[in-house]
Amino acid sequence: MKLKLDENLGTRAQKLFAAAGHDVQSVAAEGLSGAADPEVYQVSRREGRCLVTLDLDFADVTRFPPAQCPGIVVIRLPRNPTPALLDSAVEQFLAVVSFQPLEKRLWVMEPGRLRIHQTEE
Repeated sequence: MKLKLDENLGTRAQKLFAAAGHDVQSVAAEGLSGAADPEVYQVSRREGRCLVTLDLDFADVTRFPPAQCPGIVVIRLPRNPTPALLDSAVEQFLAVVSFQPLEKRLWVMEPGRLRIHQTEE
């Protein structure tokens, strides 16, 4: 699966996704750190990558329609999560991603919970 990690997910998360066999690019590595959310969304769309982020703004389906992109995953964690909690959230994602389609959907993942929002094009 082709993923784009937002700047709030570091190299540690990137290594977990890559180790699971995913094609992962990061906003930081592409020089997009500090870019506005709409730009990150558009770059992800153009590259055909599902955006994975901790930024709750991407859960706004009116601003970032999941039906127009390869998918959006918002990982919802408490403020200042520990590395262990972030690793756990990534592992939760990896455990579920092979059973549920991502394309054209918004996933909001919280510890022990997954909500999927699907809109029509």
